[in-house]
Amino acid sequence: MEKSKILYAEDDETIAFLIQDSLETYYDISCYPDGKSALEAFNTQNFDICLLDIMMPGISGFELAQYIRDKNTEIPIIFISAKALKEDRIKGLKIGADDYLVKPFSIEELILKIEVFLKRTRKTNAHPLQYKVGKYNFDPKNYTLQDSLNTITLTQRESELLLYFIRHKNTVVKRQEILKAIWGDDDYFMGRSLDVFISRLRKVFVNEENISIENLHGIGFRFSEK
Repeated sequence: MEKSKILYAEDDETIAFLIQDSLETYYDISCYPDGKSALEAFNTQNFDICLLDIMMPGISGFELAQYIRDKNTEIPIIFISAKALKEDRIKGLKIGADDYLVKPFSIEELILKIEVFLKRTRKTNAHPLQYKVGKYNFDPKNYTLQDSLNTITLTQRESELLLYFIRHKNTVVKRQEILKAIWGDDDYFMGRSLDVFISRLRKVFVNEENISIENLHGIGFRFSEK
C-alpha cells in the first residue's frame, strides 16, 4: 500500500530530524526548512496532510497555512509550535488548521492525530475526485477525460497511470515504482507495457503545450504541468 504523503515545514534542524526519523517508517514525509520551500513543494506536488511550524524565516506557518487553505479546503493541517498562548491556538484554528500541538509532545500523540485526519480524508475521498489536467476534467472512477466538446475514454490501466502521474506531478518517479504501484511487478514484460501506455497518454495530450511526460533515460519519468 502506498504511504500517505506528509508536507512538514520546520526550521529547527534537530526537531525536524527527530520527527522525520520517527515518522518515515509509516509515512512518505518530506521536510522543508522554511515556508518558501514548503510553499514551492505544495504547488508542485500532492500531499495528504501538512505539519507546520509557525515561527519560520520568511513565510510564517500562519501565512503558509492560509495559502494552503485558500488553495485546498480539504487537506488536513496540523500546527506544531512552541507558541502556547491561547491567542495563537485560536488564530491557527481560525485560519483553517485542524489541530494545534504545542512542543514538546510525544510522537505517539502526533501519529494518533495524523491517523485521525487521514482516516477522515480517506472516507471523504472514498469516491475518486475529478482532477483538472490541462483543458480536461479527469474522472478516474469512470476513466474519462472531458473538455467542453469531447469525452475521451481511457482504459483502466491508462487511467491508473494518469492518476499516478497526477499524484506525483512535477517529480521524478522511477520505472520500478510505477510498475510496483500499478502492475504489482517490475519484470521485462510489464516494463514494455508501461512504455506502451505512456505512449498512449502522450498522444492524448499531444496538443497540450503545458503538459509533458518526460523520459529520463535509465531512471524513470516526470509528468509535468506548467
